[in-house]
Amino acid sequence: MSPTKALVTGAHGFVGHHLIDHLTASGDEVIGIDRATDGLDITDAEAVHEAIREIAPTCIYHLAGWADVGASWRSPVAAFRVNAEGTLNVLGAARDAGVERVLAVSSADVYGIVTPEELPLTEDSPLRPASPYAASKVAADYLGLQAWLGRGLPVLRVRAFNHLGPGQTDQFVAPALAHRVAQAERDGGEVLTVGDLSARRDFTDVRDVVRAYRLLMEHGEPGEVYNVCSGVDLAVQDLADQLVAQATVPLRLEVDPALLRPVELPVLRGSHERLSAATGWQPEISIEQTLTDLLADWRRRVAEA
Repeated sequence: MSPTKALVTGAHGFVGHHLIDHLTASGDEVIGIDRATDGLDITDAEAVHEAIREIAPTCIYHLAGWADVGASWRSPVAAFRVNAEGTLNVLGAARDAGVERVLAVSSADVYGIVTPEELPLTEDSPLRPASPYAASKVAADYLGLQAWLGRGLPVLRVRAFNHLGPGQTDQFVAPALAHRVAQAERDGGEVLTVGDLSARRDFTDVRDVVRAYRLLMEHGEPGEVYNVCSGVDLAVQDLADQLVAQATVPLRLEVDPALLRPVELPVLRGSHERLSAATGWQPEISIEQTLTDLLADWRRRVAEA
């Protein structure tokens, strides 16, 4: 892909940092916007239109959104506004500014509760959102499709499965566990609190994920949707065991009811066959390396706190 002028929304977030690093290393000119650093609220249509018109990007990677599944149960309207209305605003502004391509990131949570017989999930699997967050992502996903079919805006849709890596907030299970391990190493303690250890998820290193995003921007078909996943499901128990094994102090796992969700999807595993066919992408970083890097990151953060 030749160098391009790329706008990344949600640039200050976990994936945004990694994507900007990857795009920059690939020779692209990158502009990042984020509510945390720029004060841009994507639910403010006028502000979004003005920002995108001024930046005049060639392409947009739309990462900004509500990412906390658990908190969406407490604030479903806010989650829906940010993910659905915010996406609608970005797509409308992109169309008006003549943006050549938009990659809109959705979530594998749109597939909802599935049986083992339905795995691996493909892009043609039925959508059964089980949380307010997932419902908001279904809306955002289909707004991307509508922008292509109804307005001719070249939108590539992504359904990203769980991704991990250094820099991730401890609102998510693996970095939360890594944070607690690092704290126990610093402060002492024998207990590592956990939520549901039986849930199985398809985990991909964030550095592999952002590589897939840029490849899709180059090779993906407008209007199409792509799973970004490893094709392997691991139990949270597996992640916890690997992190405990790397700890420098003895730890035992203990379930904390406060960490359990109202609805927990038992298993998610996707197929990246469509992505690989379009781009040649394959995951390259092992889960062992990802967890080692994640724990090293949290040890550094805890030491600096």
